[in-house]
Amino acid sequence: MSSDPGVVSTAEPVIRHDAIRERAYDLWDRHHRPVGYDLHFWVMAERELKAKRRAAQLASQVELA
Repeated sequence: MSSDPGVVSTAEPVIRHDAIRERAYDLWDRHHRPVGYDLHFWVMAERELKAKRRAAQLASQVELA
């Protein structure tokens, strides 16, 4: 990461496989467990968790500035 507080990191946040699996299961369960949508819920969970991680990273960078 850059030492310059004005530079925003563009590195993609890494999300643990277990965290994605748990969130995907929760989404699938909340949508009444449809058959054949495993990949759909996996991708949705991964995107959601990455967005949440990015938002947290940006918030912490703003607090440091």
